[in-house]
Amino acid sequence: MNRKPGQFLLILLKGMGMGAADVVPGVSGGTIAFITGIYEELIHSIKSIDLEALKLFFTGKWKSFWKHINGSFLLSVFAGIFISVVSLAHLLEYLLDAHPILIWSFFFGLILVSSVIVARRITSWDYTRVVMLMTGVAAAFYITSVTPAETSTAWWFVVASGILASCAMILPGISGSFILLLLGKYEFALDAVSSIDIGAILLLGAGAVIGLLSLSKLLSWLFRKYHDITVAILAGFMIGSLNKIWPWKETIETAVIDGVDKPLIQKNILPSLSNPDDKLIWAVIAILTGIGVILAIDVLFPRKKSNSA
Repeated sequence: MNRKPGQFLLILLKGMGMGAADVVPGVSGGTIAFITGIYEELIHSIKSIDLEALKLFFTGKWKSFWKHINGSFLLSVFAGIFISVVSLAHLLEYLLDAHPILIWSFFFGLILVSSVIVARRITSWDYTRVVMLMTGVAAAFYITSVTPAETSTAWWFVVASGILASCAMILPGISGSFILLLLGKYEFALDAVSSIDIGAILLLGAGAVIGLLSLSKLLSWLFRKYHDITVAILAGFMIGSLNKIWPWKETIETAVIDGVDKPLIQKNILPSLSNPDDKLIWAVIAILTGIGVILAIDVLFPRKKSNSA
């Protein structure tokens, strides 16, 4: 696909949105890719990194290799992701600690309306599609209800964590960083990025590459053969993930992480409606802002049907 420089800048910005979302446990970069219209092209482009691509690369046919893998597109997306992860990790950590209700409210509105927009891509509804939607809801609800664990720091487990996190990263509704949290590797990953721990970054990166290449082939096949059913499951994932993103929570148990008490087990609660305070008003505004952002993106960047195979 021929694109102008300005279009690649836009793809870079979408990649930055994916990276910002992936830093937050509970928000998926795949969701941002879906709602900004680059999801299927991203899956197909990653899938194209295959034996034929390697043959082109190692025989010096680099121009053909770059075209084969849709290299300019992938470079723009992953450059954006990298920029966000490196630059926004500390900011998002601060905002989640200082203003958790407002931040989670914004993401709640974002994911809520995104699930509706994604579900609209289903051309026709029947019993099977409804069942798949509910299956996605149930799966995401269960995953986001599991308590984070303390796990091994052995190299093989770090690689496995990278594989599972990268798979989740490109699934709308399932956050790669939340999978790292479940596996006890979220703080480990943030520390690795913050301190530029090359060894840890390489292990996580190797796992991420393995996961992306393997899952992309499966998703590409599913989109080609069972498009509506696949979209129904992904929309269900997004709806079910709202369980994690609900802004109002009560902490049941905490854990000391890096010398700081962090919530370990939480349950969702309702905000006080009998005596609403400024936080509730601002939370509602944040939810509406999230909804507005996605509706604006949907209007400004309408998705075209993908013809990729």
